[in-house]
Amino acid sequence: MTTATLFILLFACMLLGMPIAIALGLSSVVTILFFSNDSVASIALKLFEATSEHYTLLAIPFFILSSAFLSTGGVARRLIDFAINSVGHIRGGLAMASVLACMLFAAVSGSSPATVAAIGTIVIAGMVRAGYPEKFAAGVIANAGTLGILIPPSIVMLVYAAATEVSAARMFMAGLIPGLMMGGILMIAIYIVARIKKLPAQPFPGFKAFAKSGLIALGGLMLIIIVLGSIYGGVASPTEAAAVAAVYAYLVAVIGYRDIGPLKNVNWRNQGESLFGATLRNCFQSVMALPKSVYNKEVNGVLLDAAKTSIMLLFIIANAMLFAHILTTERIPHAIAETIIQWGLPAWGFLIVVNILLLIAGNFMEPSAILLIMAPILFPIAVQLGIDPIHLGIIMVVNMEIGMLTPPVGLNLFVTAGITKRDMGWVISAALPWLGLLLFFLILITYVPEISLFLPEYIDKLNGY
Repeated sequence: MTTATLFILLFACMLLGMPIAIALGLSSVVTILFFSNDSVASIALKLFEATSEHYTLLAIPFFILSSAFLSTGGVARRLIDFAINSVGHIRGGLAMASVLACMLFAAVSGSSPATVAAIGTIVIAGMVRAGYPEKFAAGVIANAGTLGILIPPSIVMLVYAAATEVSAARMFMAGLIPGLMMGGILMIAIYIVARIKKLPAQPFPGFKAFAKSGLIALGGLMLIIIVLGSIYGGVASPTEAAAVAAVYAYLVAVIGYRDIGPLKNVNWRNQGESLFGATLRNCFQSVMALPKSVYNKEVNGVLLDAAKTSIMLLFIIANAMLFAHILTTERIPHAIAETIIQWGLPAWGFLIVVNILLLIAGNFMEPSAILLIMAPILFPIAVQLGIDPIHLGIIMVVNMEIGMLTPPVGLNLFVTAGITKRDMGWVISAALPWLGLLLFFLILITYVPEISLFLPEYIDKLNGY
């Protein structure tokens, strides 16, 4: 009775058009008040615990802030220039460079919509000017943007880690090879299509220009090394690395690249000034600008946007944790697990069911909400069937990638529609041909667990575990 009431209330609230956070919270509170033996005090307790006792979740606001500074600070443009100089001379290279730029930006942002917005705003128009069909350009970016939640650091992986209490660092390790593989699959497909359609190639700019663009983009690329290097090396936890990333992104955007903040329009070197003198003046200006940047309108705007996004996501997580608490106290996951085991469903059959459920849910809900609802149910079943929790996490993340491209709630579709100023039907038809690659990749990830587990197991061996 309690189980039926909980899910009926949840779906009824969603059908009425309530935001997912309100739907989760309201259905949970009503169930506890009228249909459960649980204490009313558990409502306040679980809402408090959701944001105070889950240390991993503290990384989310920091990664969001880091992404906000990098998106606003022009890092995306420099990464795109470097990517174009790297592979732009190959046929279809501009589209391949867009995928490479998405992969690089994904490694510093952790967000799929942010990756589409930051990279797509620049490269879609650039591809059209270079002679690529607009639908082709939009489809490539919408799909490549999904790498934002697969290539670590990933906010969605942090949510899964918090929901199941697995290691966030191991999730980040497990996502690296699949992320690089998916980017490689997209780039190979682009090359094949480019050869068939005779899409243009950019002239090779030369090794000097390539090295220069790499040096300029180094400010953003170093963040990848700082975050992933510190986590994989065991120097810092994901939360600690996220805090460092937020500070570093602020310094790069405000002091390094000077795209926002008080030094935005200051010339680095005056006419006739020596390099040594300009360097000293530049260092002095940068130090003096640090206190001023605290009161800068652009910097404050970035902080405010990041705070709004963080509060929205943490509000969803808090309500979803309350929902998961009811599932646990009513032993719903255990009952489902026992039923599936009694059916004699093998692990491979269970994974088919998991993929179907998640693909359906991805049409209607935001990724974090899906993980927080489904992970507590699927996790104990997977463990009993001998499925590695990290492998299950990567399967769920890849499903969330596909959910970013399926209407009516595909976030990447809305972002792409906003960039291209096209209607949703046009964007869906642009993204649809590339969706088959993601589905193929999902099958590969599901039934070849070594792809996900190789790196975390290898690092464990290096550390002597």
